Amino acid sequence: MSHFSYHDGDLFAEKTPLSDIARQFGTPTYVYSKAALLENFSAYNDACKRHSSNENSSLVCYSVKSNSNLAVLNLLARAGSGFDIVSGGELLRVIAAGGDPRKVIFSGVGKSRDEMRLALQHDILCFNVESIPELHRLNDVAGALGKRAAVSLRVNPNVDAKTHPYISTGLKENKFGVAYEDALLAYRTAADLPHLDVVGIDCHIGSQLLDDAPLLEALDKVIELVDQLDSEGISLHHLDIGGGIGITYDDETPVAVGDYLGRLFARINAWRNEKYQGAPIKVLFEPGRSIVGNAGILLTEVQYLKHGASKNFAVVDAAMNDLMRPAMYQAWHGVQPVAQRGSPAQTYDVVGPVCESGDWLARSRSLAIEADDLLAIMSAGAYGMTMASNYNTRGRAAEIMVDGDRMHLVRRREQAADLFALESIPD
Repeated sequence: MSHFSYHDGDLFAEKTPLSDIARQFGTPTYVYSKAALLENFSAYNDACKRHSSNENSSLVCYSVKSNSNLAVLNLLARAGSGFDIVSGGELLRVIAAGGDPRKVIFSGVGKSRDEMRLALQHDILCFNVESIPELHRLNDVAGALGKRAAVSLRVNPNVDAKTHPYISTGLKENKFGVAYEDALLAYRTAADLPHLDVVGIDCHIGSQLLDDAPLLEALDKVIELVDQLDSEGISLHHLDIGGGIGITYDDETPVAVGDYLGRLFARINAWRNEKYQGAPIKVLFEPGRSIVGNAGILLTEVQYLKHGASKNFAVVDAAMNDLMRPAMYQAWHGVQPVAQRGSPAQTYDVVGPVCESGDWLARSRSLAIEADDLLAIMSAGAYGMTMASNYNTRGRAAEIMVDGDRMHLVRRREQAADLFALESIPD
């Protein structure tokens, strides 16, 4: 997280002291680095340009579910990003942020008729369809609107991503996609439906992958299927290899984006040249965590230091409703004091005020801290705010985007009245 670093003992986001953000906007607060977001997106976009035959032969579609703040989406849209969405609400977010719906792909296993209508009315790029019943529903909805829906089938290649089971999506037991052995039948069904245009194939096996070997294995299986489809007269225009590249939370060493894309494009380009004399097939990507994860932190204040017989607790004002990943996945997030102290460190569990024993953010951390100190929960840009809730009637955190020495409030903190504004008491 090079854009979050210490200067004279104080932790900065780019050129902005985190203590200044806390002083002006309070805590808990999410803080994002504009420079980190653009740098991480460029790692994909620049590699695609290096390995693609022209600017239209690849598209990076940022995964909105990882962080859907309008400022983040707008920044990426202006940098040229497309978007991978999983709900109608996310589509409306993309549009509100200035994104182009014609660069949107719609994934997810449970698309409703209303969501399909909304997406068709905005002429999205493609639906990633995940079952034969979904094909029939989409065909009916498109027909009723007098439109044709562009579809790509999400194929489940039964490749083990070797990641946390909750974020593994490419095995037979996962709910996602069409089983590899059923894919030919599904494509034949799609090709026969009058209001669908079969344009692509999609594969996403999971996230937080540190090694690209499973992704390349999945690619080989997808390529084999594309060849089978072509032999039956079903020619595809794009290949979507999904996302999934991990980030460093603790001591992980994920594959570099440029190295992975270099190996992936080498295989794709060799295949295109051998089988199709270099005929273009557009390549799509769906990165999320690797763009935004290490571009954000959660800023929180220590309320109490509680020393027990077997454990010490640092009770902070952020909680599991602000950052669900530790409670849900037992996920590791680094914890750094905003002001470095010279006093001896002690071992603490960092916990929040929510009335659950599962309300913890970090366990067994060596910290030199006192009450009222600020802490930065690191690597919190992905699946932090998007998974936040109002449990215990707690307003969700503020969000700040830092640009050099400037800080912008990109989402105000929720107040209690906001939380029950939609509720009513019967007469």
